[in-house]
Amino acid sequence: MAEPTIQFRRLAEQVADQLRRRILRGELADGSILPKEDELLLEFPVSKPSLREAMRILEAEGLLRVRRGKLGGAVVIRPTAANVAYTIGLVLGSHEVGLSDVGSALRQVEPACAALCAERADRKTAVVPALRQLHAEALDSVDDLLRATSASRRYHEALVSLCGNQTMIILAGALETLWSAHEQGWSTQVTDHSVVPVNERLAVLEDHLQVIDAIDDGDARRAHDLAAAHLVNAQHYPGSSGVVDPSMVRNREQSATDR
Repeated sequence: MAEPTIQFRRLAEQVADQLRRRILRGELADGSILPKEDELLLEFPVSKPSLREAMRILEAEGLLRVRRGKLGGAVVIRPTAANVAYTIGLVLGSHEVGLSDVGSALRQVEPACAALCAERADRKTAVVPALRQLHAEALDSVDDLLRATSASRRYHEALVSLCGNQTMIILAGALETLWSAHEQGWSTQVTDHSVVPVNERLAVLEDHLQVIDAIDDGDARRAHDLAAAHLVNAQHYPGSSGVVDPSMVRNREQSATDR
């Protein structure tokens, strides 16, 4: 009878496991700097190469961002839907999946999130005011295509982030982030803003308002159906026929950081 095989995990993976656990539990705050290498070596009695490999593991997972120079260090990054969006984008992009495929998935999950918003007992305080504020901001920016596109995408993302189901918030939120990155990337390249006339932008916002009203009324079925009908038309912006490009997510996050 063969002896059972005992697998020993590499020291770098063990160190990465401990640091990852602290990041996920919030013991290492988002944006904080990890202790210097010498301090970490006192806590984790491993070699420098093993510690550096652990850092590379966490950096590859998007949980650390290494800054170079005098003010450098390993910055802690709490995982978000944007991290998931980038990973999904990498997988879809490697298979040359069209952006329309992402849109098809959103037409299934976003209406479900709208229905969940309507089912929340606290929707009149936790959901509706935020959606109405976003709608007001969109109306104020309707004459500017770039600002109008950004405001519209914030509304769609809010339908997900306010739905109350944490799993949907992450999974559907990743798809929203992926779509938003492409749509906003497209809007920054447009020189002829009349390609989407103002009357069409206003029609989109009227659709948004109807969904918000249904959520306010607590009518989950109506919120679902209105959101679904809206997406059928709203996703046909010029540029939505391309292939998924994960770099668009990174570009969007970098732009948000720079603002």
